Amino acid sequence: MLRIAVPNKGSLSETAAQMLFEAGYTGRRDPRDLVVSDPLNDVEFFYLRPRDIATYVGSGALDVGITGRDLLLDSGSTAQEIASLDFGDSTFRFAGPHGRFTDLGDLSGLRVATSYPGLVEAFLAEHDVSVTLVTLDGAVESAVQLGVADAVADVVSTGSTLRKAGLEIFGPVILQSTAVLISSENDKPGIATLLRRLQGVLVARQYVLMDYDIPQALLDDACLLAPGIESPTVSSLHDPEWVAVRVMIPRLNTNHVMDALYELGARAILISSIHNARL
Repeated sequence: MLRIAVPNKGSLSETAAQMLFEAGYTGRRDPRDLVVSDPLNDVEFFYLRPRDIATYVGSGALDVGITGRDLLLDSGSTAQEIASLDFGDSTFRFAGPHGRFTDLGDLSGLRVATSYPGLVEAFLAEHDVSVTLVTLDGAVESAVQLGVADAVADVVSTGSTLRKAGLEIFGPVILQSTAVLISSENDKPGIATLLRRLQGVLVARQYVLMDYDIPQALLDDACLLAPGIESPTVSSLHDPEWVAVRVMIPRLNTNHVMDALYELGARAILISSIHNARL
């Protein structure tokens, strides 16, 4: 069986489980289950702490896993990222007291608190900046106020948490992270199937199906507005001067494309969700 590591808790857990379900796999019914077999798909799921997944996969104990890019790089594991899964996005930045720091070099010789020492150490080494890392298990924004660090390196979304702690962001972005599928050096056939299925789920989330009727004379202009993945499907109608068109378009562009097609002369414009896909 293909052995797959799945986050058992945290921000990645629920979305990862939902993606696997939409990809046709059997998930766990009891949140206390640590191992779930799916003999129909010839896979076995291992529910682990997100921070440990890269270590298990890199050692070859498990074949593939879903974790954060930040956790993969921080672990120092030999596991490799094979696909981005487009959820769990986060940005890592440096922050310090207002007005104290302007660029990365200002950190030289100081203390930096972080929950991701491997990630931050590698980044600073690339920029030839030497610091003393203070490793904390979360809530690093309090480290400066409590006197255990001069600056912090942490996940930033809006920056409001840092501002409340009297800190401001400075320096370059450390990492743009997201959920990723990782693999060990084992090249098992089931990995390609898993990847294809997960990519099908991503396509279904990013695109919708659009159907509309358009006068034959306006078809070329309509296809310029919505060209689709490869080419629109065009079918004849009872009225020979009209055709029916079906096309995939990005979900985010739905209303703009509908408005443009309607102004062009299209009618009966319908949108349908896609549950899964293979492109």
